[in-house]
Amino acid sequence: MKVLITDFRHPDPSVERAVLDEVGAEVVVGQCKTSADVIEAAAGCTGLIATYARIDDAVLAARPEIRIVCRYGAGVDSVDLAAAARRGVWVANSPDYGIGEVATHALALALAQVRRVAWLDRDVHAGRFHFSSAGPIRRATSLTLGILGLGRIGKRMALVSREIFGRVIACDPYLIDGDFPHYVERVDLETLFARADLVSLHVPLTDETRGLVGQRLLERMRPGSMLVNTARGAVVDVPALLAALDAGRLQSAALDVLPEEPPPAGAPVLAHPRVLLTPHAAFYSEASVIENRTKAARNIVDWVRTGRPTYVVVEGAPRPAP
Repeated sequence: MKVLITDFRHPDPSVERAVLDEVGAEVVVGQCKTSADVIEAAAGCTGLIATYARIDDAVLAARPEIRIVCRYGAGVDSVDLAAAARRGVWVANSPDYGIGEVATHALALALAQVRRVAWLDRDVHAGRFHFSSAGPIRRATSLTLGILGLGRIGKRMALVSREIFGRVIACDPYLIDGDFPHYVERVDLETLFARADLVSLHVPLTDETRGLVGQRLLERMRPGSMLVNTARGAVVDVPALLAALDAGRLQSAALDVLPEEPPPAGAPVLAHPRVLLTPHAAFYSEASVIENRTKAARNIVDWVRTGRPTYVVVEGAPRPAP
């Protein structure tokens, strides 16, 4: 079989090639930006492994030989899942890679705001050397951490944070009560934003969550509150967030993800003095990258050998016998 890696950020596909060689798969690579690019590069390909390239119905219609699409990482918002289901195409992801990396990055961004680390650093470099130069700092144990989305990463965030913050509350309407850790208080969405001093986002990007954190929820937050987003950039309405910061509703925000990445030069979010930014790096460690690449390719190997990928998002048609 032939597998196309539609786009990638690592230096070469050697990890994927080594895994796919187990089933004798030919690997071709591209840096596809559009559906048309994918259609052109995917000629004769049974499987796709994708990073950011959009895999839509046009791709699947033009290349009916595609039987499985694997996404690097957990998110599958770049794949038209409904179109894949209609056409019997398997969709798989890697939902359990880099959990510790994302959770600890989210905690780092949370504590950087609580302790005003970035702002104190800027002050020192600007010649202002005083412990209170960045303003009052509250004791972390007096604060309530709110977690939106209590999946694998959200639960890890709760675990690593419970001894730091005074209280941990969470909202996840898709989780049964028995799956809430005993040290996490379950609340609804409105209550989460009204009671938390710091909200950390850990939800996938779906039609339900796109733009979810906008003016309505931000206005419910306490004055001086903080926000962390290591989920997906489009979950947050960035103009509404900047307005809440300017109005004094929020003390600060830390964003690892943005609706457009990288942000265009001159984007207001780049210049805001109370926004801490990192470049979609929460997932990253040397080990997590290898894990992600291996699991993406392993999905295809398992599909070839057993008829099912390791991590099924969309069930496809049975694989024809060789």
